Amino acid sequence: MIKGVIFDVDGVLLNSMPIWENLGELYLRSLGVEAEKDLGEILFTMSLEEGADYLISQYGLNKTPEEIVEGLNREVRDFYAERVPLKEGVREFLYEFNEKKIPMVIATSGDRKNTEAALRRLKVLNYFQGIFTCSEIGSGKNQPDIYLAAALQMDTDPAETWVFEDAYHAIRTAKSVGFKTVAVYDKANDKDLAQIWNTADIYLPEFTDFNIFWKRALEIK
Repeated sequence: MIKGVIFDVDGVLLNSMPIWENLGELYLRSLGVEAEKDLGEILFTMSLEEGADYLISQYGLNKTPEEIVEGLNREVRDFYAERVPLKEGVREFLYEFNEKKIPMVIATSGDRKNTEAALRRLKVLNYFQGIFTCSEIGSGKNQPDIYLAAALQMDTDPAETWVFEDAYHAIRTAKSVGFKTVAVYDKANDKDLAQIWNTADIYLPEFTDFNIFWKRALEIK
């Protein structure tokens, strides 16, 4: 039985990982500066503050770290508000869950304003009963708090609530407290693909035929 659905945003609903992989390059381009070839890989594991310090030292930028962080954040805001696309097939899944009167809630590690701006522009925000963010909850997805809060919003039991995630640690956390889990493929998590495959109740290489997913989900006890 499926009585509620919780969706992650980045890498699940939205094809948003390119902004995080190319953020430094986009920011430098706005300044007329050419980025080194592997800049995305260098910055990917850094915080925005660490990335700002790196850009200053590596490119001799005549800016404060605070100015660079604001510039990086502006690139992210613009991407979500104006360019980030839905993953192919997502709209059909949201429509079908809505038609079946199954409530949906968002649980994201990302920023609320960016999430709302993107989903509003893409005309899918109204499908969701609520948005929960890790910063507002006070813990990341290595803790189950955000999923439990989302289920409470829908008044559903974890065993009858399905969580759509792309990251292994998030799938593992949701499953550890009784949620059913759907792993959605995203290239950013290739390194954990075997663990994702072996942990999730259902693995979706992509959002294809909803009816096939629905049949498989109903077969899982």
